[in-house]
Amino acid sequence: MSTGLFNTAALTTDLAKKSFAGMITRLMPNGMAPLFGMTAMLQSETAVAVEHGFFTKTMLLPEVTFTAGGQLIGDTTFTVLSTANILPGMIMRIDNSASYENFIVNSVISATQLTVNRAIGTVAAAAIPANAKAYQVGNAFEEASLRPNSLIINPVRITNLTQIFRNTWAISDTIRQTMMIAGDTNVAESRTDCAAFHAADIEKALFFGQKSQGTRNGQPFRTMDGLINIVGTAANYPSYYNSVTNVYTAGGTTTYPQLEGFLDPLFNQATDPKVGNERILFVGGTAKKVITGIARLATGSFYQIVDGQTSWGLQYSTVKTSRGAFQMIEHPLFNSNTSWSKMAVGVDLSTFRLAYLGDRKTQNKEFNVDSDANDNGIDAVGGTLTTEVTCVVKNPPANGTVYNLTAAAAG
Repeated sequence: MSTGLFNTAALTTDLAKKSFAGMITRLMPNGMAPLFGMTAMLQSETAVAVEHGFFTKTMLLPEVTFTAGGQLIGDTTFTVLSTANILPGMIMRIDNSASYENFIVNSVISATQLTVNRAIGTVAAAAIPANAKAYQVGNAFEEASLRPNSLIINPVRITNLTQIFRNTWAISDTIRQTMMIAGDTNVAESRTDCAAFHAADIEKALFFGQKSQGTRNGQPFRTMDGLINIVGTAANYPSYYNSVTNVYTAGGTTTYPQLEGFLDPLFNQATDPKVGNERILFVGGTAKKVITGIARLATGSFYQIVDGQTSWGLQYSTVKTSRGAFQMIEHPLFNSNTSWSKMAVGVDLSTFRLAYLGDRKTQNKEFNVDSDANDNGIDAVGGTLTTEVTCVVKNPPANGTVYNLTAAAAG
């Protein structure tokens, strides 16, 4: 019972109508669209145009790489591959096991040369080998110094296009009135099937979509980039990734060090300071068996059967690496063919969301179901689900894809 003003705080749990994605999660938790279902629990955006984009910034970490000639112990003019993002006053640390010398930049005289003061600190100057690197470790200025030049992070614009998804159910009015010996009514069964197809079609595009636009049947037509294509596009990565994306292809066999090597770069990005390094790992059936086999071979596990034991074997739901953890979910969609079955996709949910165009968040329009004015002249009933949405990945380097997980190996 409830007394006084009845408001949403008094609603029984799950009594209020769910969004379409929320309904998929509640009614089909093991269905074909787990990622789409999870979006009901994530923040969403509203797209105001068919091209939806955002600007992202990644912290600059200035560094220089010395040329093949290296530098002598007394040199104060350095030749490097690039002086981009280097300013006077920066203190740089040479990354060389023979001498971790600090130097301060006095001036940048060209795109490849700068002048310095050597041995700023306790480490003496030494010869710098070819191709060595130096990383910024702060800056320092004298008293009454002039104002230094500014350094600005230029944002990167990432865009995607909204895609229109439509699925219809339709049955003759005669079939609607025909009672089945098993299952629900024909209307309910058809609605459920349509909802499952709609969710699965959105789910497939969330993973495998590729951005395009043009015309179809004389009308504007668009498709969106999915997670895999966004992660595989080098332009979406910070410059220091040097065009290397988090997309990997395993060999004929995979060891634990190799698996960790594939997954480790996903943790180079800190996306949510409130939680630790944790990701979702969607896998196909073969990939899951390979990861389980890697665990068995890497740990030297053995089995001991005891009297009364009713279960046996290994089944893991969490994959832990040196730097983070993955909650592993076997994706039914990936098991639809042998290639996808060998695939694993790491997803950082804090970077992932959907952007619906205006109010086009899964609309349901039916005809003839309630004998209302929606009659379209056909002796049948049905309805259409329509969603216009795009995929948004705020930080692509925190996600990744591994192909061809075929067999486990010790190592």
